[in-house]
Amino acid sequence: MTRHLLVTGGAGFIGSGFVHHVLEHTDDTVTVLDKLTYAGDKTSLEGLPDSRVTLVEGDVADPAVVDELVSAADAVVHYAAESHNDNSLRDPSPFLQTNLIGTFTLLEAARRHGTRLHHISTDEVYGDLELDDPGRFTEATPYNPSSPYSATKAGSDMLVRAWVRSFGVQATISNCSNNYGPRQHVEKFIPRQITNLMLGVRPRLYGSGANVRDWIHVDDHSSAVLRVLDAGRIGETYLIGADGEKSNRQVVELILQLMGRDPQDYDLVADRPGHDLRYAIDASRLRTELGWEPAYRDFEAGLAATIDWYREHEGWWRHQKDVTEAKYAASGQ
Repeated sequence: MTRHLLVTGGAGFIGSGFVHHVLEHTDDTVTVLDKLTYAGDKTSLEGLPDSRVTLVEGDVADPAVVDELVSAADAVVHYAAESHNDNSLRDPSPFLQTNLIGTFTLLEAARRHGTRLHHISTDEVYGDLELDDPGRFTEATPYNPSSPYSATKAGSDMLVRAWVRSFGVQATISNCSNNYGPRQHVEKFIPRQITNLMLGVRPRLYGSGANVRDWIHVDDHSSAVLRVLDAGRIGETYLIGADGEKSNRQVVELILQLMGRDPQDYDLVADRPGHDLRYAIDASRLRTELGWEPAYRDFEAGLAATIDWYREHEGWWRHQKDVTEAKYAASGQ
């Protein structure tokens, strides 16, 4: 059965990836609601048929806009979020407005109209693990956020759970590990390093570069979200990961190698306040209950394809770069 989906934040990196995936793998139609801040780019939706995708420029925290769109949707997939840790340390206020008030606004609309909602969250709500800890995050791991970003995402998860229990909202949650792939803003770790190298700038690593992230290709995230939307149990949380643990140093050295440079050709800079040590996702519940498996199992191959995308789409990212690097320079990074 063909559905009409409302995708919030669908002009951003992960949200636009999901829109592309839905159009490729289903007959669904999509309305994208995006505020088109610096992190949202309508060109990320270029090439998609107008008959199946509509872009509405608006704020997820605006009740009038949200109510009308939710009332017309069969389901809502909520990606819209302020998500960059460094930005949350400079100014937490937008994170409270979008991540908390925006989620509240959507929940109230879903409650009024009886609309199915899937809420996208992050593994950062769980805090971090020690580098030598053999364990991984599970759905039962206690929340322990360490930045304004992760704290507001933790709060939004709790709102969803409360609206499911108190008001019967038909919602699910997924917490995903770090995404990489096409159309990611150059403020983020992997595209920043790639584009720096393309412009002749040495990559920079926080601290010693030992911090570990669990990487997943954005297409795998999209396929997992679609699976949860189709078959996930209401009120449940599913962790999304692809067993892609790499230290930041390993990632930078691999980028350098793939781009024909000396793998040691990078600089170390002062560490970020509250920098989490290690993220690691146990996605066994998603795999056993819903039968999902990642398609991108080879991180090096996925990273090489990502490098190729940025090489071929300089027009997409070049206008972002100077502004982004000016912000980093102002904070000594």
